[in-house]
Amino acid sequence: MFHFESEKELQQTLLQCKQAALQALPYYQLDWEQIRFNQLSGTCTFVLETQEKQKLLLRIHSGTDIQEIESELLFLESLHANSDLIIPQGLVSAAGSRVITLERDGDVEYHATLLSWVEGEHSQGALTDDQVYQEGVLLAKLHQATEGLMLDENAHFKRPAWGQQTFQQAWARLTKYYSRFLSEAEFQLYREAADRVSSWLATLSVEKNSYGLIHGDLHQGNIIFHEGQPRAIDFGRCGYGFYTYDIAHMILALYPAQREIVIQGYESIRTLDQDWYAVLEAFAVMVLIENTSHHAPNPREIESLQAEQPYAQAILQHYLDGKPFLFNAIEIN
Repeated sequence: MFHFESEKELQQTLLQCKQAALQALPYYQLDWEQIRFNQLSGTCTFVLETQEKQKLLLRIHSGTDIQEIESELLFLESLHANSDLIIPQGLVSAAGSRVITLERDGDVEYHATLLSWVEGEHSQGALTDDQVYQEGVLLAKLHQATEGLMLDENAHFKRPAWGQQTFQQAWARLTKYYSRFLSEAEFQLYREAADRVSSWLATLSVEKNSYGLIHGDLHQGNIIFHEGQPRAIDFGRCGYGFYTYDIAHMILALYPAQREIVIQGYESIRTLDQDWYAVLEAFAVMVLIENTSHHAPNPREIESLQAEQPYAQAILQHYLDGKPFLFNAIEIN
């Protein structure tokens, strides 16, 4: 995870990542002719184009356990072998390594991974009902495929479990940065909702048909479409969690009517538990708080975080008041 709190620190991080990317390239012995910065989030990514016009994705990792990176690539490999899903695949270096350890930059250790490119584009304009239905189908197929994986039996497989502990870590991060974009009254609403979510998470029991390996971050930015069909990208947050937690990521940015269509698509493949609605609402609030926490330190996100608050505050208030909000239009003050 990259850490920066100011524009100056952000620019320094980008410079270090670009240097790390150039340091990583010789390990792969590619006939590359173009490299361009893609984005900085959980990893720093670059798009490579070879002389054969093949596209690849180079990722620079910081502060991530190498075993967790290896395990993500193993998860992708296993998922590819046990399903017809079109997903990224880890590629090996000339020496046969899937994860490259780069020279330290002071106290910072960087790793590099190279992934195959998944063809597709983000949807332009509003999503159609068929597109959101197919997104639900995609997620159900992904969960169906992960149920058959036996990665738990691999002693070296190590991925995070998304639950109460990770939520508390996200909350601690938000408490540090909230004053950049929230008033004290707005933050109090977050605090009350976070307390309720945390207490609720402590009551959950792990059941085989509701918990397993998940994508962990399948929001609309990590879904692309190719010939009308959605594809999942960026599995950097894959790990253990409740399947409804994955659904919450997918639906949070959609309109209420579209959220319902996602559920219809999902249930055409996998049946949800009887109490899925209440569980999904709580996970939606959890995801909202985690997303806010994730972007809080980034100075470039302050304006958008402020713009999101009227709707975010309305969701939090509905949750605390026990009023349904997932499939209902919410009045914003």
